[in-house]
Amino acid sequence: MDLTKTQYEIIKFILVGGINTFNYYVIYLFLLKLIDINYLVSHISGFIVSFIVSYYLNCYFVYKVKPTWRKFIQFPLTQVVNMGMQTILLYIFVQWFHISSVIAPFVGLIITIPITFVLSKYILRD
Repeated sequence: MDLTKTQYEIIKFILVGGINTFNYYVIYLFLLKLIDINYLVSHISGFIVSFIVSYYLNCYFVYKVKPTWRKFIQFPLTQVVNMGMQTILLYIFVQWFHISSVIAPFVGLIITIPITFVLSKYILRD
């Protein structure tokens, strides 16, 4: 089976996404359960930290491009869409559907991952 460059990028993007999801979730649970911070504040804090890690992993590992301040400034555009959608979905799942705030963030990922891949590829590519 011969994989194209884009297929490799998708696989690596998913791996980076897994790492970022783990980073996010550890921070989220730490703040939520151990420090007893509101679930939305925990969510946003975890998201910011994982966003910074995501930028560098996407530059070096996924797209093999040099990180620049210009790209770093533009990269949040991908995450604004992602974070906005995830935050709205998190709120809906917890408040309306009474899904546990411990697992609700994962439900939104199914929707947001493909959108974030397309946006990040567009911004990070030279």
